[in-house]
Amino acid sequence: MSNKNIIFILHKPQLSENIGACARAIKNFNFKKMIVVNPKPIYPNDKILATSVGAKNIINTSKIFDNLETALKNIDVVIATSARFRNKNIKHIQLEDLKKIDYKKKVAFLFGSEASGLSNNEISYANYTLQIPTNPDFKSLNLSHSLIIIAQFVHSIINSKFFSFQKSSKVQPASKKDILSMSNLCLKNLDEIGFFKPKEKKPIMLENLRNIFYKMELSSKETRILSSVFASLGKKR
Repeated sequence: MSNKNIIFILHKPQLSENIGACARAIKNFNFKKMIVVNPKPIYPNDKILATSVGAKNIINTSKIFDNLETALKNIDVVIATSARFRNKNIKHIQLEDLKKIDYKKKVAFLFGSEASGLSNNEISYANYTLQIPTNPDFKSLNLSHSLIIIAQFVHSIINSKFFSFQKSSKVQPASKKDILSMSNLCLKNLDEIGFFKPKEKKPIMLENLRNIFYKMELSSKETRILSSVFASLGKKR
């Protein structure tokens, strides 16, 4: 196993100190990749670099995106962290369940902003939501603290000699880019036939449809088949 496929995504981080501390935590456990989506402070800045201490290389090699969907295009599995239980049909996992994840895939851990965490719309892009066990009366964790807990746990899994996950090498998992393309084609066709009614319910309907697509763990072949189906349905109108 390798740590090269693990990515940590900070979505709309607000504090320079937290961004720097996250970079430091990532390097503490020998991970290399960080993505920052629409940060509030200028990125990078002196405070971020100072807080990262010896992890300036993580900051300097990180990727910056304006929106979450673009940031996820080359990711296979997205695990969203949340202190709140979501009333959504999405699989909720605990830290122990991370041992069942296939780290041969590109796996991203998604963290929300310090003020509001992740919205249901942002959660809808995830394959799983992960809740770190805490005091039920005081669940909120600092951004960098959440990240370092997960980084340490995943580091211990990757460096363990025991790894139980086995899957046929003939089955090629669909990339996040393939799933995004397929789902956007479906949503475009649905929009054109006036499926999203009433208009005010469109955002929640989009969230629910994305939840369905992203939790299915489709293979590359299955994604191509569904894309062909959606394209054909569009031509029939």
